[in-house]
Amino acid sequence: GGGGGGDLREMRARPLAGRRVDLHSFCNPSDFQRSPYLSARGNIANIFRGSAEEGYKAYHADKYDEDKNPNGIINFGTSENKLCFDLMSKRLTQTDMNLMEPPLLQYPDWKGHMFLREEVARFLTYYCKAPAPLKAENVIVLNGCGSLFSALATVLCDPGEAVLIATPFYGGITQSVFLYGNVKLVYAYLDSKITGTSTRPFQLTVEKLEKALQDAQAEGVTVRALILLNPQNPLGDIYSLSELRDYLEFAKRHELHVIVDEIYMLSVFDESATFHSVLGMDRLPDPQRTHVMWGISKDFAVSGIRFGTLYTENQDVANAVASLCYFHGVCGPVQHKVAQLLRDRGESAVLYWINQVYLRANHARLKAAHTYVTDELKTLGVPFLNRNAGFFVWIDFRKYLKTGTFEEEMLLWRRFLDNKVLLSCGKAFECSEPGWFRIIFADKTHRLQLGMQRIRKVLEEREQEILAEEKEQPCQSDQDGKADSTDEVIFVSRHQEPTCAGSSNLGDLIGLLQQQMRSSDWLQKNTAEQFA
Repeated sequence: GGGGGGDLREMRARPLAGRRVDLHSFCNPSDFQRSPYLSARGNIANIFRGSAEEGYKAYHADKYDEDKNPNGIINFGTSENKLCFDLMSKRLTQTDMNLMEPPLLQYPDWKGHMFLREEVARFLTYYCKAPAPLKAENVIVLNGCGSLFSALATVLCDPGEAVLIATPFYGGITQSVFLYGNVKLVYAYLDSKITGTSTRPFQLTVEKLEKALQDAQAEGVTVRALILLNPQNPLGDIYSLSELRDYLEFAKRHELHVIVDEIYMLSVFDESATFHSVLGMDRLPDPQRTHVMWGISKDFAVSGIRFGTLYTENQDVANAVASLCYFHGVCGPVQHKVAQLLRDRGESAVLYWINQVYLRANHARLKAAHTYVTDELKTLGVPFLNRNAGFFVWIDFRKYLKTGTFEEEMLLWRRFLDNKVLLSCGKAFECSEPGWFRIIFADKTHRLQLGMQRIRKVLEEREQEILAEEKEQPCQSDQDGKADSTDEVIFVSRHQEPTCAGSSNLGDLIGLLQQQMRSSDWLQKNTAEQFA
């Protein structure tokens, strides 16, 4: 999830070496007091904690509660599904969940109890549409996908080696691969401009992967693996089968392992979008180097239950990861509960519950919440990526930055936090363009409404400040800070963009009028009753 956004990395203008994970990537050393009680490695871990989790800590100290703390912080920063507690609490407290046999209270096979691994294999065979039954022997169970990233980085790479990943990406991966394994990340930068072979903003192409790999190799960096997020966090992209095959063929050419994170696999909430799992492909280009992750925290709205699973045909990788399972095991009673949750026995009651009750309700709720938030953004005239997977919307707030810098992005992030709403800024995802933010919409209606009101207040205040500044300065047209206007990015109007006198059109005037109506209290003061 990553509640942060307070990531103070200053890497925008540096060469490649300065943009990979190292001590200086996470803070300004002059701002950091080295602890005499910690090792060098401990001090680095302390920096991670201090910079990346500032917003998350503020939220936990001042959580919004409708009754007890109505002025507290609303969390739109942590990627959690808060829409299905009623369904999951009912399912997890049914009698079949409550079993306490001796094997559950003893040390398990570190890869996971075989009864659970068998259920995972059946579950993934069904939902990934695997062409042949998946095998329990290829399943490993750990306490969350963060632990899986850490374990895989450690067994696939030596200290100082690197993994390739496209940005923007879920920032928690940085900690997972670096803190234990001292493995670095090499970035393939995606941006909003549609150039070359791209057909949509922030599109991952093989050309971008090739360039990032070549740049790293030119600096003497050894890259061992590629990470793919599908559906992608924070963009919400779902890769087509042809795209997946292209990425996997690229990795095979360069003998790279591919770690595919499919944690949002069942959180595709619109029937117009189709998810394709790597495990559903007829033939993997390099099955011994392809490793697929999934967990229940997102798709089943239980991020507090730490459970992640790895599927790999490579038994050397499986055994090496299993050695680290000693540190990252899942307790026996929880393994039983997860197996019951995933149980797949033809037309069994539980399978019926997952498909006909849980997924149907979850997708409807996600879609309704997504529609509410995106409708609000359209009303505000704010561009965003229109996607149908995950719990988040990738939003373009660049027009609210006067100079278009990451420092200004951080100031806007803090301003949201000061107004009691936590978002994640683009820098937390290593986005190359300042001004993009991620908002989590998988929340109850009353929190969405109040949170969007607070966001609206900040944006309208910022808009007035920019307009006031522009009156004092000659008009400058800056088209570099605008995303490409395509069907993939929703643009409502351009009325908030800087315009010179005389360049207004009808759309601009209507938009300006709508904005003034929203920011004015005229409607509140002049009610129908008063006129009567």
